[in-house]
Amino acid sequence: MTRIYAFVAAAVVIAGLAGVYMATMVTRSDDQFASCRSGAVAGGSAQIGGPFELVNSKGETVTDADVITEPSLIYFGYTFCPDVCPLDTARNAEAIDLLAERGYSATPVFISVDPRRDTPEVVGDFAFNLHEKMIGLTGSDAQVKAASQAYKTYYKAHPADDEYYLVDHSTFSYLVLPEYGFVEFFRRDTTSEQIAETMACFIDAM
Repeated sequence: MTRIYAFVAAAVVIAGLAGVYMATMVTRSDDQFASCRSGAVAGGSAQIGGPFELVNSKGETVTDADVITEPSLIYFGYTFCPDVCPLDTARNAEAIDLLAERGYSATPVFISVDPRRDTPEVVGDFAFNLHEKMIGLTGSDAQVKAASQAYKTYYKAHPADDEYYLVDHSTFSYLVLPEYGFVEFFRRDTTSEQIAETMACFIDAM
């Protein structure tokens, strides 16, 4: 993904998220996760995430309820991505391992925004090569678009006459908890240690 397109994509999504959060930001004494949240997320988390229906590496149609059975770290990307996705997903996998060392169990999830190339087998191999627990998901254009819209992400494939095209996309990672849904997001500059620390806080507060 070119730098300028990456910047534009991130700016669009950040602006959208900021709008959601600023419109709903309140101080809630009954928020059990208040001590774990960043200031920007307080009060706005209910408008991010939600039900989705996608296809797993076995070709089975699954829902969010099937996938998110424990604290999960969700990332939207694509397997042909030359730089951003491998780095981000490797960092997420490392965060999961850091949590495991502390006795916490969590699942990394990779959702493809390139269903044209990312078949169930392709996305499954990509996910497994990064982490044995990582769940790879793809789907039809409509299924992927619906999941992306639920999480307020951005993606757009470059025009191409062959298979060697790039896809611009946002690069946030989303912490989702069973029964609670989305609770926090992480930017690219967040380290695996910081992600693990924040995730542990949310898990302890469940």
